[in-house]
Amino acid sequence: MKVYSIEELHDLIVNDKINIDEYYHDLFKEAEFQQNRLNAFVTITKDNALNNIKDIKINDDEILKGIPGVFKDNFNTKGIKTTASSKMLEDYVPVYNATVVEKLFDKGISLIGKSSMDELAMGGTNKSALTGPVFNPWDSTRIAGGSSGGSAALVGSGIVPFALGSDTGDSIRKPAGFCGIVGFKPTWGRISRFGVIPYASSLDHVGAFTRNVRDMAIVTEALAGYDKRDMTSSTRDVPHYLQELNSDIKGMKIAVLKTISNEIRNVEIKNNFNHVVETFKQLGAIVEEVEIPVYLAKAILPTYTIIANSEATSNHSCLDGIKYGDRQPGSSTDEVMINSRTDGFGAHIKRRFILGNIALATENQERMFRKAQRVRRLIVEEMNKIYDNYDIILTPNGGGIAPKLDEANDDRLSDEYLILENHLALGNFAGTPSISIPSGFCEGMPIAVNIMGRLFEEQTVFNVAYALEQALGLANQYSREG
Repeated sequence: MKVYSIEELHDLIVNDKINIDEYYHDLFKEAEFQQNRLNAFVTITKDNALNNIKDIKINDDEILKGIPGVFKDNFNTKGIKTTASSKMLEDYVPVYNATVVEKLFDKGISLIGKSSMDELAMGGTNKSALTGPVFNPWDSTRIAGGSSGGSAALVGSGIVPFALGSDTGDSIRKPAGFCGIVGFKPTWGRISRFGVIPYASSLDHVGAFTRNVRDMAIVTEALAGYDKRDMTSSTRDVPHYLQELNSDIKGMKIAVLKTISNEIRNVEIKNNFNHVVETFKQLGAIVEEVEIPVYLAKAILPTYTIIANSEATSNHSCLDGIKYGDRQPGSSTDEVMINSRTDGFGAHIKRRFILGNIALATENQERMFRKAQRVRRLIVEEMNKIYDNYDIILTPNGGGIAPKLDEANDDRLSDEYLILENHLALGNFAGTPSISIPSGFCEGMPIAVNIMGRLFEEQTVFNVAYALEQALGLANQYSREG
């Protein structure tokens, strides 16, 4: 099966240069092969997709019509199982679509499957999924990352040109970097979250994976816009991202966040990041180093952990076996809830709920949850000081390649781990647009950089990423054999 971008496949279909029935026949054959290798699907929706393309007629301006896509399994899909990779929701079949699902179906997208994720999106490895871990398309002994690992692996393998994901701390951007593709989350509120099973409401973003920036501009424009069913969605007009895409970034002011990049220990990744910085300078951008206080950088992970798990505890209180979810027998209401939650949630999730409950307890709320909110505000204020003088904040995507499945971090309290591996949550704290794009390879595995911009300046982020992508020549990467 040949691999195409959204634009390439659209042009082939419109100009009758490809037999769409044969293309989808080959696609599902490839999907079955990759599922055996990557374990990235929860559900393959073959009948749905084939019905969608039957007798399909596509006009030149219907760029997403007939294009295959994958949705992370926390997006509600009417009549199609939506499990969030949790035993608690193993048999849940929604009676309605998420807003973004409706939008994509209206555009003519052909859903080929729902992708695996960390249970309830609470994780960064995709090892906690009910269906088992997801593997990296570049090396199937390694993880794809999480929590949107299934979506990242499927786009990175070339099966589909795009997939939906959700991002609460780095759950799109980190796996995108591990899988050698583009991962983007826009400004908080730019895309509706109605019908998306939540993790932490003040941090959750809907976003996507593609293999190039142009495709990301297409998908983001299709997803964005006000939704009266989501009280947090923005009423701002949505720009024509693809039409306004421009790789001329002369005079653009880019801040290299030295507090983060200083923690890179891997020499290859350090050299690659320096090469990216020099590339931006050659493209005419003004690139300077900036810092935030190290004590605040070290506070990113604990602040995120307290806020995210507290909000998750509240959001998922309805998953008790009575209102929703897997019901286990008991002699009383309390016993049913205890038995259902004990059976329905993995150990990883239970620990997070316990932490959330502790932080929200009346006696702890002020010194844990409220304090974390204040620290978040201090961190965001430091970022806003940078945005007063710069258009873009540039950081490495992380300090290493995708880990082996059984690898554990030997020192999870080091500055390298606390700062370098968790800093992408800055974009969630501030709600700012953030994109991760491939920047090279280390030990034969893809690595990436991250580009963040001001609120609602997705176009600037796209333009800077597009300029870098063209300069590095790393668009449209995929791997099928590892």
